[in-house]
Amino acid sequence: MFLGEYTYKLDEKGRAPLPPKFRDDFKDGIVLAPGAEKCILAYTPNQWKKLADNITTGSIVTNKMRKLNRALFAMAFNLNLDRQGRISLPTPLRVYAGIGDDVVIAGANNYLEIWDKAAWEQEKLDSQAQAWQIIESMEKR
Repeated sequence: MFLGEYTYKLDEKGRAPLPPKFRDDFKDGIVLAPGAEKCILAYTPNQWKKLADNITTGSIVTNKMRKLNRALFAMAFNLNLDRQGRISLPTPLRVYAGIGDDVVIAGANNYLEIWDKAAWEQEKLDSQAQAWQIIESMEKR
């Protein structure tokens, strides 16, 4: 389970360190993909495969599924950590997420989210404001 938030500066090559406590989880690689809220999602290869399998089940691929596949898989990158535990954030994903020099790597249970620091601060406020409403609506089921 990935928990917490960690703030880093990108180096001149667009690399960010992965929090040391998570590096073992990504020893077999890391998959980066665009997130719905203009962030970068980071999955272990196993979690990515589970997500891909869930998305691509079914024998008929509808127009909506083709669009989803293009949006998600065409911008996904399969990478490895370097010896210092850093990941190189691909330019297309950095541009998509509006990531500048300061990034936040946030745990999101079974994956990580990588945010521009200013965007994360706003998203965190919005999420915290809505969290209890979401929990209460789940309890009514």
